[in-house]
This record gives sequence, structure tokens and C-alpha cells, in this order.
Amino acid sequence: MKLIMSIVNGDDKHGLTEALKKAGFQSTVISTTGGFLREGNATVMIGVEDARVAEVLNIIRDNCHRRTQYVNPLPPVMEPGELYMPNPVEVEVGGATIFVVNVERAERV
Repeated sequence: MKLIMSIVNGDDKHGLTEALKKAGFQSTVISTTGGFLREGNATVMIGVEDARVAEVLNIIRDNCHRRTQYVNPLPPVMEPGELYMPNPVEVEVGGATIFVVNVERAERV
């Protein structure tokens, strides 16, 4: 048995969990924050038999897409009276970071 932990963009969370449910997989979602933008992410955890790992990974790939987004960088420390007009920076967001971990024992009580 494996535990698949996938850290996905908050915008992809609903579509991923619905696709997993439709394919018969149960998942647990934990709201998380992190990364360069400090935006909302979701850590989706799925317990799965070894033979179905590839199926889950394909569902994640199909539902978590990388895309670009423009953000305003934080202004530098400035002297009073100075004006700083930041230019938006294009960054890549989305996709998924996936960990597949061996599970020695799993129980439902």
C-alpha cells in the first residue's frame, strides 16, 4: 500500500478531489500555505494499493495544471518621500508536487 501526498494549488483542489471521487478513490484534504507566493495550497492525501498508484498519478496530472500569473513584488525598503512603482512579474503557479510513500500498516476503525 502507498500513501500519495500531493501539494496542489488551491484553485485545482476541487477538480482534483471530484475526479478522485469519481474514480472511486477517497482522499483527505488539508489546507496549507507555502511557496514563493504564500498563497493557499491544498495537500491531498490518498491511500492506494500499489497496483493503482499510476492511475492516481494520472488523475493528478490531468487535473492540476501549471499556468502563469502576474504578481507585484514587495517594495524595497525606501526613504520617506521616495516613490516606487513595481512592475508586475510573471510567475508560474499550479501543477502538483507529489510524494509517494510506502505504508507499512493501515487500519480503519
